[in-house]
Parts: sequence; C-alpha cells; structure tokens
Amino acid sequence: MEGMRSLEKPKVIFVLGGPGAGKGTQCSKIVARFQFEHLSAGDLLRAERAREGSEYGALIDEYIRNGKIVPVEVTCSLLENAMKKSANNRFLVDGFPRNQDNLDGWNRQMSDKVDFQFVLFFDCPEDVCVDRCLTRGQSGSGRSDDNIESLKKRIETYNNDSMPIIKYFEEMGKVEKIDAKYNADDIFTKVEKIFCESGFQ
Repeated sequence: MEGMRSLEKPKVIFVLGGPGAGKGTQCSKIVARFQFEHLSAGDLLRAERAREGSEYGALIDEYIRNGKIVPVEVTCSLLENAMKKSANNRFLVDGFPRNQDNLDGWNRQMSDKVDFQFVLFFDCPEDVCVDRCLTRGQSGSGRSDDNIESLKKRIETYNNDSMPIIKYFEEMGKVEKIDAKYNADDIFTKVEKIFCESGFQ
C-alpha cells in the first residue's frame, strides 16, 4: 500500500512580485527553513526550452524572447510533472499565475489536485526592481531578459496582467503582502512569521 502522501494533496503557495522583487532569494530561504520545494515557472520553462527533443522548446523560446507569457497548458503540465516527480508535499510556485489566462488554466487543470494555501506577494517599487535586475544582468545572471528594453516590457506586462490576479486573491483574503524594498534578511523575518502563523514549522 502506498504511503499517506498519495492521499494528501500537495500544499501550494504562489509567489508573486515584479521582476527583481526578490522572489528567488526569498524562495531559497523558505526552502532551507521550511522544507518546501521551489518550483519556478520560469526555470521550468527555461529548462524545457533547453531539453533535447522537447516538443515545446521552440515555442517556449519564441514566447520568452518576445517577453510574452507561454501558453498556460504548457506551464501547468510542467508544474504538475515536477510535483509528481517530487518526494516533497509542500511547493512554492514562483512567478505563476501571471495573468487571467494562467489563472483560468490553473483552475481548470490543477486546482482540484492541490491544497492551495495563499499568495505570497512581494510588493516592490518599480525603480528598486529595475536597479536590482540591471545589477543582476551586469554581474552575469546569464538571463537574456535582464536588460532595460526587456525589463520595461516585463514590468508593463506585470502591471497590466499580474496585478489584477493579485487583486483577485486579495478579494478572497488569500494574499500575504510583503514590502520588498528592504534587504533580504529583513524581508525574510516577515516571511518566516507568516509561515509560522500559517502552521508551517
């Protein structure tokens, strides 16, 4: 007989915030402290794009290069596969859902399969985000989109498409908002408190 895990739905926290809001940094701290597995929608897509023989590779490449959002079925499938392969039962889903289409797709494809907890929203002023991304690009992040032209597009897409999603979850009372302009350790102190209060040890 399989263990309990098969009966218990994976617990999922969405991690949202603009480009450069510090999502990746905070996720790695949450992983170390609370034993979550970090699933970055962007990293999964980039890995799939680079994978030999991927059926989605060229499509993903075209979307990422043009600063557009990859079709939701692709992203949900990659997220679902990653969860199935994992021995963990707690997941941070980083950078998703980014727009209404993502949300609708998730609700169709995934919402029954997981135990959704809340959205961890890193709220960061635009100028701070831009500075952080440009610094990251100069120090060799290797990301083709850490330049000012791509950034402007990404921030505009975020404001137009992602903010309404955050509002939607706020209306459900499912958003934990963090002021992300401080340094990483100060931010994590607040994150840790939220996780402890939500019953994660």
